[in-house]
Amino acid sequence: QVQLLESGGGSVQAGGSLRLSCTLSGYTASTYYLAWFRQAPGKEREGVASIYTRGDVAAYPDSVRDRFTISQDKAKNMLYLQMNNLKPEDTAKYYCAADTRGYSLGDKYSLRIRNYNYWGQGTQVTVSS
Repeated sequence: QVQLLESGGGSVQAGGSLRLSCTLSGYTASTYYLAWFRQAPGKEREGVASIYTRGDVAAYPDSVRDRFTISQDKAKNMLYLQMNNLKPEDTAKYYCAADTRGYSLGDKYSLRIRNYNYWGQGTQVTVSS
């Protein structure tokens, strides 16, 4: 099993930056992909960044590309999401997730929710205009 705990959320003005952190514990060597998802009130959960843990290959949707950066520190069992030039539409609860079954390996889309079998509790990000 893998446990994930997010931190670093908060309130920021548009154009500002935040860095989210996710602490991993448990059998972390079993992860194939790690990712960040977000969910705004009344909206579906969506993926914003993924990383193939065994090759450091990252992927982003168009909505956050060039503004968000996902990274990992394997020695510290940490996952990060650096968010720059934040916009009010980035307001959401952000979750980190782990794919330990390898479902994302055979999927062209690495941010498919059902591929991720472990989730954190989330951290709130609020961006004001």
